[in-house]
Amino acid sequence: MAKLVSKTYGEALFKLAVEENTLDQIAEEAKVVLEAFHQNEDLAKLLNHPKVSKEEKIKVVETIFKGKFSDSIVGFLVLIVEKGRYNEIDKIFQYFLSEVMEHKNIGVANVTSAFPLSENQKKDIEDRLLQVTKYVEFKMNFDVDKELIGGIVIRIGDRVIDGSIRNKLNEMAKQLYNIQLS
Repeated sequence: MAKLVSKTYGEALFKLAVEENTLDQIAEEAKVVLEAFHQNEDLAKLLNHPKVSKEEKIKVVETIFKGKFSDSIVGFLVLIVEKGRYNEIDKIFQYFLSEVMEHKNIGVANVTSAFPLSENQKKDIEDRLLQVTKYVEFKMNFDVDKELIGGIVIRIGDRVIDGSIRNKLNEMAKQLYNIQLS
């Protein structure tokens, strides 16, 4: 359900930004709004408080954001409050920003390796991903997980390329398990 809400509202904001030809501006504002919500827990608590009326919540949102952000973002935030979806603000804006990146052919790659990678290795991985995908740019995230034993795991969206030793050992174990002795 939460995925559906974030997708529905995130797509609506994306279509609005494309229609108004303000995609870059709205994306930057969305990042700032997300940061504001992350840094100010009291704002989230206020918007989630059951004894504060929707009208009061709307006034708070307008007071904080009006004049500092575009009417599109302020109106969108008001709509979220009116519809009682303020719990989903983070997911909605995250979905919107991922749509913006996809629209610009910018991929997000999460690379996990058993050991820290050198800058050359990181660059080689990024260059190879640019060759084999539709993306013209990547936002690369690197992480280390010693349990992989060796190799790397690359996640791009919902696609996973698992070249880890751990995965290869698991595959061999499955194959050995399925061998029937005669």
